[in-house]
Amino acid sequence: MITITPLALSGNDERGYTAEYEHMHTGKELILFRKAGTVSGRHYHKGISKTKDPETLIVLNGICRLNWKHIDDAELRTQLIEGPTKLTVPKLIWHEVIAETDCVFVECNSIEEHVADTFRLD
Repeated sequence: MITITPLALSGNDERGYTAEYEHMHTGKELILFRKAGTVSGRHYHKGISKTKDPETLIVLNGICRLNWKHIDDAELRTQLIEGPTKLTVPKLIWHEVIAETDCVFVECNSIEEHVADTFRLD
């Protein structure tokens, strides 16, 4: 028998929306739908949550610009990413994702894990 389950939205703002689902093998994960021109991230993780050491993002569709640097460095690196692409972000790496086109990502962690291990540079 086929089961069809609509995904509930867990967030919605000017960037787009986010849905969370229960992955039968690994637990909760996020699906992020981002509008062209919006920015996500601008933070780093300390590795408190096991899903943030490293963080895994999968760009399913679209083109985005990834900017990153180690929190102790001044040099900002950048790369254009086109889906489908898997990104692995180590702890203590400040990062931001700028959607060049509408994009869809899978973020391999729950909202709770994200909130527990997200820090900003001030």
